Amino acid sequence: MPYTYDVIIIGAGAAGLMCAIEAGKKGRKVLLVDHSKKIGEKIRISGGGRCNFTNINTNPSKFISKNPKFIISALNQYTQNDFIKLIEKHNIKFHEKKLGQLFCDESAQQIIDMLLLECKLANVTLKKEIIVTDINKNNDDQYIVAVNTDKYFCNSLVVATGGLSVPKIGASKFGYEIAKKFNLNIIEPLPALVPLTFSEKILSMCKELSGLSLDALISFNKIYFEEGMLFTHRGLSGPSILQISSYWKLGNNIKINLSPKIDIFRLLIDKKKSKPKQDINIIISEILPKRLASIICIENNVNGNICELSNKILNQLSNSINKWDIKPIGSEGYRTAEVTLGGVDTDEISSKTMMSVKNPGLFFIGEVVDVTGHLGGYNFQWAWSSGFVAGQYA
Repeated sequence: MPYTYDVIIIGAGAAGLMCAIEAGKKGRKVLLVDHSKKIGEKIRISGGGRCNFTNINTNPSKFISKNPKFIISALNQYTQNDFIKLIEKHNIKFHEKKLGQLFCDESAQQIIDMLLLECKLANVTLKKEIIVTDINKNNDDQYIVAVNTDKYFCNSLVVATGGLSVPKIGASKFGYEIAKKFNLNIIEPLPALVPLTFSEKILSMCKELSGLSLDALISFNKIYFEEGMLFTHRGLSGPSILQISSYWKLGNNIKINLSPKIDIFRLLIDKKKSKPKQDINIIISEILPKRLASIICIENNVNGNICELSNKILNQLSNSINKWDIKPIGSEGYRTAEVTLGGVDTDEISSKTMMSVKNPGLFFIGEVVDVTGHLGGYNFQWAWSSGFVAGQYA
């Protein structure tokens, strides 16, 4: 049976919901479909259930894309302040946690409820548990969305299907398949904002220290992040590791400074002069958590009074703290990745409208596009901004 709409949006996540609201506000007849029974699952589980919905420091430098300038237009058209106004309009209380990250005081469900209410006010038709079986275009330049034997026609089709991260809540490659069908190039998708894994020697150390966290500066090439790092039974995690994972390339090393505020070698040389009888393990335990200090001393085969250790050995010890150079063997993959790196090539899309350059009326928004934000609410802001923009033009 045929149904006709002005705009059909596939994917009722953050970007799809925002697009539906904006298109509906403009008087467009909008159909929003999703394959899930529950809407906005990624919103619901984010930020420990409180949704890190944006960041007050949002700017283009906080995003990764083959074309870094692509992000500018959307972020200017709909800013973090615009989304904050929407939150305030619905009387949702929120707080800044750190580094500009904004979270709901109560629950991420408030964000979902707000978006669903806005959809209702904009007369959006929402259909859940809809499996799209095929997409085509007819001679009248209409897009045809097939759902089993039913056919839905529209002039504007918006793909907001997300990336490959967190498959347990329904992530799939469907958006990339649509892009390929309409001859759009795809930048290879990879897990991003994801814990890193290591070979047996490092892994056994991580297991022994599992649950221990500390602030660390982690770098790859000239990119670095100084935030919390966490040892786990699978490898290394925590904000600084998740951040660097988006830049790290397989086969390369990362550098970790376990004590970024202290020049360890200089401190040890000073201690050797001022407190020559002090035990080296005690000195390192004053700088690092005791379990970690003990392992580092054992690994470097150092013990006893500091006066008994040569400057060469102290330099080696300090490098293992300030310049720990290790090679990850991989990541935990899409299962625990917060987002997907890569996606629909931004060269294929208008930065002003989010519409395909080759296919008028076909839009791509949110995580399916080759735009990946840093940790801290930036990926949600990209969803709001890209969704808003597509909603103006769809």
